[in-house]
Amino acid sequence: TREEDCYSWNYESLDEIKTELAAQEYLQSLIRRHRFDIDTIVEVPLGVESLAWLYEHMRLICVELGYYLSTLHGECTELGCPVMRASETTYYCAGHGRPRACSAMGYSVHTLDYAVRQLGSAASFPDRRHVLESEIKHFQSMARRLYRVFAHAYFHHREVFERQEATTGLYARFVRLARKYELTPESLIIIPELPTTI
Repeated sequence: TREEDCYSWNYESLDEIKTELAAQEYLQSLIRRHRFDIDTIVEVPLGVESLAWLYEHMRLICVELGYYLSTLHGECTELGCPVMRASETTYYCAGHGRPRACSAMGYSVHTLDYAVRQLGSAASFPDRRHVLESEIKHFQSMARRLYRVFAHAYFHHREVFERQEATTGLYARFVRLARKYELTPESLIIIPELPTTI
């Protein structure tokens, strides 16, 4: 299946969808139609709870970040990026039981794997349509770690970051959600403002 054929449903409203995964399908449709209209994409539709909408966004961000990492893979090697850095800060990977240094790509893959496992965990998120306020801590932990992947790409592989952002708008959507739901302290958002993130 070609990427442009994935998620090819085209819904004008959430009411048109009569499946268990209505919010997910509607979000995918919105992104296909309005990829760079971040306000439209993050606006919570009628009939969907705010944190359930965030949940669907985080799931889709993880899917898209997988594609993102596959384009970064050729540039971000163990030899060139033996530790995870964003700007000058070094981050330790929690994907090894005990946090330790890990290549930037290893850190990115482990972090993405962690986020996917959290989102799929019935213990963390028992019902994707009704996410409790107490579950926001899971989003915050995920967002803080996932942000580092974007920051590494920006500071160490700028050309790939800019090409991906021009094509997908993924970082702009991610940072807008992080700010809207207060997932990451503003002091940790270290990538300079881009026209799409303001």
